[in-house]
Amino acid sequence: MTASPQDIPGCARCRDAEPLDLALRMAFQPIVDVTRREVFAWEALVRGPDGQGAGWVLEQITADTLYRFDQACRVLAIETASRLGLGDARLSINFIPNAVYEPASCIRVTLAAADRAAMPVEKLIFELTEGERIIDPQHALSILAYYHQRGFVTAIDDFGAGFAGLQLLVQFQPQVLKLDMELLRDIDHHRPRQVVVEGVMRMANALGSTVVAEGVETEREYAWLRAAGVRLFQGYYFARPQLEALVQPDWSRVG
Repeated sequence: MTASPQDIPGCARCRDAEPLDLALRMAFQPIVDVTRREVFAWEALVRGPDGQGAGWVLEQITADTLYRFDQACRVLAIETASRLGLGDARLSINFIPNAVYEPASCIRVTLAAADRAAMPVEKLIFELTEGERIIDPQHALSILAYYHQRGFVTAIDDFGAGFAGLQLLVQFQPQVLKLDMELLRDIDHHRPRQVVVEGVMRMANALGSTVVAEGVETEREYAWLRAAGVRLFQGYYFARPQLEALVQPDWSRVG
């Protein structure tokens, strides 16, 4: 039985908090399937009222507004993407595990927004960022497991950016594993990074996770990763994030 929000510690803090006094907007960047030459998903990236980056936006968020912020970003991402027209692609949303008290209750607003937009839950990807400081790792894993159970696609973002990545992977195997851009930078001529990525690719394949190479910026990085077996890519090499627009990647660079 799902608990009522009134019965969950912390829900009152979210429900009774002051409204989020910040006009948010969304930018979108494609995750490209180079084998099928199509957009696998669009990642929604929060922006400020004048297009300020995510770092600027997060500086405006306090502990008291974190929960409202997380909910607002989800709803805005779904509404904006629906208005722009996703087609057959998925929508990828970053979530803040520290802002989720109880998964079943905190997902209600997201489900309502998806229902209004006629967006099936299987088209939604929820990304857990490894680089973020997670207060309670077990709680974060329980959120991922619940989202997977409900039919959402789950992803670990920035894999390799922190120290918890392998432990997360041992306890939960997401459908998508996004390699951190710093791990991939100049990988075409950096042997230690090549060895690490080759190892991660073997692990991901054995565990049934699909790898995304994110932050790819050069033709040489792309060529090495493609030869290593990566088929999903994200980065400036293909397309930069666009504010409130779904801009197709430069397919001439796929080869």
